Amino acid sequence: MKNLLFSKGFFPESLLRPTVNYILQTQLPNGCIPWFTGGKADPWDHIEAAMGLTIGGEYAAAQRAYEWLVQEQLSDGSWWANYLDDQPVDKNHRETNFIAYIATGIWHYFLVTDDESFLHRFFPAVKKAINFVLHYQSPTGEIYWAVAEDGSAKKDALVTASSSIYKSLECAILCAEQLGLSASHWRSAHQQLGHTLRNHPEYFDRTWEPKTRFSMDWFYPILTGVVEGKAAQQRIETKWHTFVETNVGCRCVSDEPWVTVAESCELTLALLAAGEHAKAVNLFSWLHQFMDVDGGYWTGFNFRDQVIWPREKTTWTTGAILLAADALTEHTGAARLFISSSLPYNNTDAQLHSEH
Repeated sequence: MKNLLFSKGFFPESLLRPTVNYILQTQLPNGCIPWFTGGKADPWDHIEAAMGLTIGGEYAAAQRAYEWLVQEQLSDGSWWANYLDDQPVDKNHRETNFIAYIATGIWHYFLVTDDESFLHRFFPAVKKAINFVLHYQSPTGEIYWAVAEDGSAKKDALVTASSSIYKSLECAILCAEQLGLSASHWRSAHQQLGHTLRNHPEYFDRTWEPKTRFSMDWFYPILTGVVEGKAAQQRIETKWHTFVETNVGCRCVSDEPWVTVAESCELTLALLAAGEHAKAVNLFSWLHQFMDVDGGYWTGFNFRDQVIWPREKTTWTTGAILLAADALTEHTGAARLFISSSLPYNNTDAQLHSEH
């Protein structure tokens, strides 16, 4: 397949209809969207796939996906990290960015459909999830990455995970305010988290090797609105040649010859957020060589050995394809969700909050 260039106003319905169908066909009758048929599900990737369904106009299926989440939500507002056949795979930990992501999915659905009754219906689950996550915000602003079965925090933080939570907090705040509810506590936490991500790298990766070899640590702060404008463009430039393989995609890690389609899609969104439109269009154009005949996209490709690896087509990868296609073509009302921030950042307010 030759490179395909996507442009504003031209969403390729016929090309991507099989991709939407791939998610639909993998979704279980109860609404759960596993990675692939017979595979596990996790809350974050389940939501990524659900957003793909929403972009594809499959609103009933997307609602079933969110209903499954509500059914599985624990009384404290959290979810286990992985599920198989509706049972948690293990109870060793619950990841805070997985839990917060429901706010992003629910707000995304509202932006596409303008369905306020949906927002009313699912906001209680969002509120419980966000309040659970914020219980694990450290005094210095970062969010601890995971929670043990007994509720104790695993006391370290990841740049990528905390950046994802930063966007989810924005979405939760917008959900609340759309419903006329106060979100002042969430706004304060959002400001403090942003301040820490921007100014205190020493609060992350304290107990393990830095994750800087992972491309997500490079572009996620841009994708989620932590780093914007000229700073975002400069951040892109610093590691472009480290992570981007021309005519293939974005590496997962800097030291392996392996690109992943989902991370390439997320980098596409980050490029749009940074104002690097031409780079975004070009990068996304390389990815359709990894589309299979059933509309699914292969998870990754080893360009040194010229082999697809692993031999799996994940629903969250197809969800990421649809999110990037939507942003490039401005197809739905949620097209700008990941490429612009709706909440202004006040560095002074965050600084004052962090000092008290």
